[in-house]
Amino acid sequence: MTGKIIKENIMSKKTGISFFEKYLSLWVILCIAFGISIGKYLPEVPNFLSRMEYEHVSIPVAFLIWLMIYPMMLKVDFSSVIKSIKQPKGLAVTIVTNWLIKPFTMYAIAYLFFTVIFKSLIPLDLSQSYIAGAVLLGAAPCTAMVFVWSHLTKGNPSYTLVQVAINDIIILFAFTPIVAFLLGINGIAVPYATLILSVILFVVIPLSLGILTRITLVKRHGVEYYNRFVSKFSNITIAGLLLTLVIIFSFQGNVILTNPLHILLIAVPLVIQTFMIFFIAYGWARLWKLNHSIAAPTGMIGASNFFELAVAVSVSLFGLSSGATLATVVGVLVEVPVMLTLVKIANNTRHWFSREVLEMDGIDS
Repeated sequence: MTGKIIKENIMSKKTGISFFEKYLSLWVILCIAFGISIGKYLPEVPNFLSRMEYEHVSIPVAFLIWLMIYPMMLKVDFSSVIKSIKQPKGLAVTIVTNWLIKPFTMYAIAYLFFTVIFKSLIPLDLSQSYIAGAVLLGAAPCTAMVFVWSHLTKGNPSYTLVQVAINDIIILFAFTPIVAFLLGINGIAVPYATLILSVILFVVIPLSLGILTRITLVKRHGVEYYNRFVSKFSNITIAGLLLTLVIIFSFQGNVILTNPLHILLIAVPLVIQTFMIFFIAYGWARLWKLNHSIAAPTGMIGASNFFELAVAVSVSLFGLSSGATLATVVGVLVEVPVMLTLVKIANNTRHWFSREVLEMDGIDS
């Protein structure tokens, strides 16, 4: 039943992607311009917001981040995770790619570009900060929009849900040590208390609320009501993201106006990493002869970044005006056009894979 909930919710739109989601990169660019303008012409605004913090966590940004993350956590169905054991190969690809490959290749690629290839273009202190932002993106897999990418590739929605749920569980335990380890290699001091607090604020609490909401609403009002409730958050989530970007870029204005080229320089390794991880997961799925309905979402989950979490943790650890936060926001900027390109690649290579339909007891295909 719960698998069907998510499937019906995801498949409810004919296009699979809303107007705001389709042109997300455009809205991001507009928010960048608006935020920079506020920082330049109304500096009182970021000065006021900078005082609204608790333990280095920006309260306004934390609220907006919850608007982005909570709807994703509503989709997590732990009952489906148990049933997924009958189809372990897709999960193995997802877990290994996201947690044993992706964070470390992200660090390596970011280090190569920011400290070697772009050495003459980026000051050392900023390069270290950009690496930190890239690490946060690499260690936080799979945004809520992966359900959209899965739909556009005709992926199995229930199995996609299971993969996302398992990643969210792993984040609880793996995100903090991986981030601390990689930042430590780069000589960046990690305030463990703040990092752990960030995981509690932006993973544990929204996940717990999502589970509680799902159980309560389905029990009291039924599946159809729950579907309608979840669908109401789509545009709210995008609005939360865009308002967060306005706030962040009101702090980043001076950095960007001084070094506009840095946006492009940050984007280069992030895009390369996204394509590389997609082809690792997608190619692995092909070697294992998985169905395309599993292989395509698996590749998308590997390529996609949980940028909402990355932005939130970066703001908590390094501040709104840091280079690390700028790097995570560039990850938001490139996410949609890159992922749409990968969707096209997956659809054009459908003939590489088995056409069999995935069947899981209790999970509709």
